[in-house]
Amino acid sequence: MHYFEAICVLPEGEQADAADIVVALLAELGYESFETSGNTVKAYIRDELYDAAALSELAEAYPALIGAVSAKEVPQENWNRLWESDFPMTVIPGRCVVYAPFHTDLPDLPYKICILPNMSFGTGHHATTSMMTELLLDADTAGKEVLDMGCGTGILAILASVRKAQSVVAIDTDEWAYRNALENCARNGVANVAVLQGDCKLLSGEKFDLILANINRNILLNDMSAYAACLNSGGTLQLSGFYTDDLPDITAEAVKNGLTYIRHIVKKNWVAVQYRN
Repeated sequence: MHYFEAICVLPEGEQADAADIVVALLAELGYESFETSGNTVKAYIRDELYDAAALSELAEAYPALIGAVSAKEVPQENWNRLWESDFPMTVIPGRCVVYAPFHTDLPDLPYKICILPNMSFGTGHHATTSMMTELLLDADTAGKEVLDMGCGTGILAILASVRKAQSVVAIDTDEWAYRNALENCARNGVANVAVLQGDCKLLSGEKFDLILANINRNILLNDMSAYAACLNSGGTLQLSGFYTDDLPDITAEAVKNGLTYIRHIVKKNWVAVQYRN
């Protein structure tokens, strides 16, 4: 598997919110993992999904956000080294730490999740993963049947497992994420997580008490009916991966499928929201 790396340089003086907007726009094109540093956003997409013309058109459409854009192919071996390199542990104060195998001096917190990303989305650093983790820590997971759609590294599935979920199903369309989630489940010693490769077609006939989906606006809207159909009465659907401007559309689609809004939180203009069946 090969990936392309897109490098977007923001105009001088643009702040973090602008970088988040660029990330959201790139996600709409299919980019699945991101790095931001200063005025630069790096985004990664599988080679078969890369569209040079679409990337150029994005830059032309948003000149106030993207000052320059370039792209290059990243061979698999370089890809691995890039994402297995050092990154800081993520701490939710008093509650949880997400760390890599090379981290030492871990804080003494109730939940410790060891993640080696191997280029899968979900290390806790991005606002969406952080918010999904915080909401999951507030949820009653003991004895529940849990689904993690678009599981990436498996971080949410693992956390649900260690918080006493009865069973967890973790699904991702990407083979790289599927394999990485399997590795991380083994790394954390969780035995009740079934990791599958595929999409919402795998949900037919299944039922869950809690569904987690940190993906993107278009997929969430498209798959909302599938999520609602497999959510038990009284169950909770928890979503993220979209911007504040998208919340009305997401909520309208949820309500259309018989769900009721509970609450949402915002971080860096990203949203995580909960609905009840």
